[in-house]
Amino acid sequence: MSSTTARKPRKPASKRSVKQAPPPPLWRRALRWTARVAIGFAGFIVAMVLLYAVVNPPTTPYQLSEGWRLAGVEQEWRSLDEIAPAMARSVIAAEDANFCLHWGFDMKAIRLAIAEGGSRGASTISQQTVKNAYLWQSRSWIRKALEAGMTPLVELVWTKRRILEVYLNVAEFGSGVFGVEAAAQHYYQVSAADLTATQAARLAALLPSPKRWSPDDSYVKRRANQIIDGAATIEIDGRAACLGILNDPKQLN
Repeated sequence: MSSTTARKPRKPASKRSVKQAPPPPLWRRALRWTARVAIGFAGFIVAMVLLYAVVNPPTTPYQLSEGWRLAGVEQEWRSLDEIAPAMARSVIAAEDANFCLHWGFDMKAIRLAIAEGGSRGASTISQQTVKNAYLWQSRSWIRKALEAGMTPLVELVWTKRRILEVYLNVAEFGSGVFGVEAAAQHYYQVSAADLTATQAARLAALLPSPKRWSPDDSYVKRRANQIIDGAATIEIDGRAACLGILNDPKQLN
């Protein structure tokens, strides 16, 4: 006669208590999110610089604000090959004589501006291109910091020709007049390719204060004569060599 032994019921396996790590302190989480935002913003800036190296900016922040204020602006994009060589040299002579020589900042001009107490401008065409294409016009430390950070990147990625091409197409030449093609048509009823040396110099003379002056102002005419001489000088001494452009016989007057 077989006897059966009652089995004791098994006790359920005890779950090991898992200790959860305490959440990181608030300052560390804030620092982590700040780093993510900074990296994302830096990536966006790099992407925009890479994009505009090959794609023409459809508009700029300043053009948008002026278009809203004036109910529209004048602008027609032109490649550097479609712009009179005299215009390219005149802008360099007027705004940044060492454009082909520096890497985005003209340290000699900056030291001179500091020595004169900041009354003298020292922004290069590269810096102005960054400001005009990506940033806003009002002065602030934030804008200057962004401009200073983006300018070397633009110089690294873009060619000098591309920098000048973008500059000539987004610079303001009058109230609601953006780019040299619109300026040539607005003031002289010609295309940018047909500007004479005198016309180009007078347009370049407007750039420091385009809303204040016009090509027929006596100051602009005097300044234009200096720009013509400067443009001839930088052509002779090779400071416009980075553009790879030749003179045009029809622009000698």
